[in-house]
Amino acid sequence: MLTLFKNTKLYQPDFAGDSDVLTAAGKVIAIGKNLEVPASIARIIDCKGKIMTPGFIDQHTHLIGAGGKNGFASMTPEIMLSDFISCGTTTAVGLLGTDASARSLKTLYAKTKALEIEGMSTYMHTGYFGIDPVTLTGSILEDILFIDKIIGCKVAICDERSSYPTETELLRHLRDVMVGGLTSGKGGVLHIHLGALDSKMDILLEIVKKHQFPIRHISPTHVGRTKALFEQSLEFARLGGIIDVTTGASKYIEPWMSVMEAREKGISLDNISFSSDGHAGLTSKNGANRGYAKAPVSENLVQFRELVQKGGIDISEALKPVTSTPAKNLSLANKGRIKVGSDADFCLFDEQLKLCDVVAKGEVMMQDGEILIKGIFE
Repeated sequence: MLTLFKNTKLYQPDFAGDSDVLTAAGKVIAIGKNLEVPASIARIIDCKGKIMTPGFIDQHTHLIGAGGKNGFASMTPEIMLSDFISCGTTTAVGLLGTDASARSLKTLYAKTKALEIEGMSTYMHTGYFGIDPVTLTGSILEDILFIDKIIGCKVAICDERSSYPTETELLRHLRDVMVGGLTSGKGGVLHIHLGALDSKMDILLEIVKKHQFPIRHISPTHVGRTKALFEQSLEFARLGGIIDVTTGASKYIEPWMSVMEAREKGISLDNISFSSDGHAGLTSKNGANRGYAKAPVSENLVQFRELVQKGGIDISEALKPVTSTPAKNLSLANKGRIKVGSDADFCLFDEQLKLCDVVAKGEVMMQDGEILIKGIFE
């Protein structure tokens, strides 16, 4: 069925002015002013007074839970469909954390498939914190080649829980994700958890500078964990890399403030993404548990608003870390932008940037603040 969204104030994320958007079979098929389709063959939704943006992309989420630093009872629960929809996230990437024993890639894969059936778009990374690869097929390369949902691999560095990988070990992982991505037509990224050790990103900069490894396959996250780490990450961005600022945890200052600092130092928002680290286990600075809290999935939305309302930057720029930049980082050609041929993933806001409606793959999932489509067991 055709759906015509009339009278939107359209951000693609670049501002396109007053526009109508026509969708069919989960895709955008036309954009323009005064589009007309007979009501007998189309659902017509009047969006007058609303801002339309691409649906948000969250490239680092613990779909099946994480945590566990304070014992089994501190393991966090899985993320439900409505958790994502309520904050405008229409595409999510799932991954494992420190633990690849109590949780498995098989369970993660099943969860990505379940969320896809329920209505949103999902992907995942193979691997976990350790350099010893946990995979579904026996190799990182073959996971990316043959498993539909897998677009990259995760590993950790500069963290006391990591395997302290060497330069050579990381290069071998990078070779696998690059070749797997090139052959399968996927992005192929090594998504790298950064801890708070003094070594920071030294090894990644060395790989790019000394070995001239293509930087687009290297995806560091949690760069805002400490001030020193963040400042070093700006060098990575100047070399053309994309740095990922965590909004739900691992931050020395509010993420929107770190983005403002990066902009002042000449870093484009085309090189900065946000991700929530949703349902990571949180602990206080003194190590005591915080009631086994989980990192909120909603913080990407909060930080987008803060960039506009407190940072004073244009909506089109503030959208990039949650739309076009993660899409570019993950090579998701049909995500992160509203254009003819793209997936029909939209957020609709009022003029105060209150999220009103969410559309995922052409289906209205939330309307006027009410979630219409929830997960099967919600």
